[in-house]
Amino acid sequence: MRRVSIAALIAATLFSANQAPGQSLSDNAVKIGILTDMSGGFADLAGQGSVDAASMAVADYKKEMNPPFAIELIHADHQNKADIGSNIARSWYDRDGVDAIFDVTNSAVALAVSAVTQDKNRILIATGGGTTRLTNENCSPNTISYAWDTYGFANGLASAVTGLGYDSWYIISVDYALGHTFSQDATNAIVARGGKVLGKVAHPIGTADFASFILQAQASGAKAIGIANAGADLHNALKTAVSFGLPSKQLLVPFAATMTDIRALGLDMMQGTHVIDAFYGNLNDETRTWSDRYQKAYKRYPNFVHASTYSAVRTYLKAVQDTMSDTAATVMKQLKSTNISDMFTKDGHIRQDGRMVHDLYLLKVKKPAASSGPNDFVELVSTIAGDRAFQPLSESRCKLVNAK
Repeated sequence: MRRVSIAALIAATLFSANQAPGQSLSDNAVKIGILTDMSGGFADLAGQGSVDAASMAVADYKKEMNPPFAIELIHADHQNKADIGSNIARSWYDRDGVDAIFDVTNSAVALAVSAVTQDKNRILIATGGGTTRLTNENCSPNTISYAWDTYGFANGLASAVTGLGYDSWYIISVDYALGHTFSQDATNAIVARGGKVLGKVAHPIGTADFASFILQAQASGAKAIGIANAGADLHNALKTAVSFGLPSKQLLVPFAATMTDIRALGLDMMQGTHVIDAFYGNLNDETRTWSDRYQKAYKRYPNFVHASTYSAVRTYLKAVQDTMSDTAATVMKQLKSTNISDMFTKDGHIRQDGRMVHDLYLLKVKKPAASSGPNDFVELVSTIAGDRAFQPLSESRCKLVNAK
C-alpha cells in the first residue's frame, strides 16, 4: 500500500510539474463523444465511418504523441432528432464527463447540441452538420464548424455552374435547416453571377417519392436543377430525376453529393456531374496513403466527413496536450491560434466565428470507361481557396466577430 501511494504521489507530482500555472486537466483524462446518425439517412455519410475515423485518430495520436493523459471515446445515435441529440449531449456533459463532441451530422441536431455545449461550457466541433447558422446567428464561442457548410458548397458549385452558362435554376431542398440555408446560399451565388432562380420547392426529410418535386422542376424549364439535400434523400431525388430523363435536358446539380454518394449511385448515373467536396482522396500521396489505410482497416472508402473527423479529433487532442488543459476557453483559444496542416487540409485556420477555413475542390464525375478502378471516379477541375469558398467575415452575422 505504501509503495502504491508513493508511486501515485510521484506521478501526480510529475504531471503537475508539466502544467503551466492555472492549467488543469480534469481526472488526467480526455473524453470524446461522436454524436452521429448510426441508422438513418446519413449513416453512410457519417455514422460508423465517423466513429471509426475518430478511433483511428485516437490510436494514431497515442502512438505518435504519447500523451500524458488517458483518452476515452464514446458514441451515440441522435436519430436525426434535435431533442434526442441535445438530451444525449446534456447527459454526456453532466453525467459522463465528455469534454468535446464531434460530427453531429444533421444541421438541426448540430444547432441544438451547440446550444447545450455553450450552456455547459464544453466544446463542439461539427464535422457533419453544415448549416451556416453555426457561424452566423447561432455562433458560439464553444463551437467550431470544421469540415463544410452550405455557403461553401453552394457558393462554390452554384457560382461555377452558373458561370458555365446554366443561368436559370430550379431548387429542390429538404425542409429543415440544411435545405433552407443551402437554398438561400445557392440563390445568392446564382444571382451574384447574373443568373436567376425560377422556382423552389421543399420536401420533408425521409421522402421516398420525389416524382411530384421532379415534375415541378422539369416543368419550370430551368437549365439547372439544384438538389439541396443529402443522404438517402439525395439518392432518391437523383434516381427519380434520372428515371424521368432530366440529365439529357436539364443539368442536375447535387450540392451535397460526396464520394460515398457517387460510389453508391454509380458512374452510369452520376457521370458528367459536377460536385464540390472538402476532401479528395486521390488528390496527392498523403491523401491516398491515408484513404487506403482507412479503407484497409474499415472496409470502406472514406469521404470528407470521415476525413475531417479524423483531422478534428487529432487537432483537438494536440490543443489539449499543448495547453495541458481541458477547459473549454483555454483549448478554444489554442485551437484558434493553430495552423492546421494534415491529410485533410493545408494551412487551415479557425476564425472568430468558429469557421475552419480550408480549400474546397470542384470535381467532375468520370464516365465509366475513364475510371481506372473502384476509387477512381472523379477528376479535379479546380481548387477553390478557402478564403474564396467560405462566407467572408465582412458578411458575418456572428456576434463574436470583432467583439470587444
